[in-house]
Amino acid sequence: MQELAAGMLSVRRSRFYAHLYQVNASDDLASLMDGHRAAYKKACHHCHAVRTRDSSTESIEEAWNDDGEVGRPGRVLLDLLRRYELCHHVLAVSRIYGGVKLGVGGVARAFRRAGEGAIRHHLDG
Repeated sequence: MQELAAGMLSVRRSRFYAHLYQVNASDDLASLMDGHRAAYKKACHHCHAVRTRDSSTESIEEAWNDDGEVGRPGRVLLDLLRRYELCHHVLAVSRIYGGVKLGVGGVARAFRRAGEGAIRHHLDG
């Protein structure tokens, strides 16, 4: 696995740390997320999405996880990977809660902005 880009977004005192990784297989996901959780110990939620291609069947495998956050941010991150046609990538975003509730839509928008920022940083790089 290799980190391709990272960024931070602040929304109403909450901080969203986004990282884009290139992975060989979805098997790398558990160790990657363990490292992500260790790096952001104060974060309440560590959401992610992954897209890989099975080499034997050439089918695309997708997975996402909301980690208990409202607004389905894992699904939002997966939609970003699809939109930018990124395969063999993991997009992970950790949220450190700032004390102000963002609501379902606000959370989804914040995760989208943070994730898209990391992707654009990588593509424009």
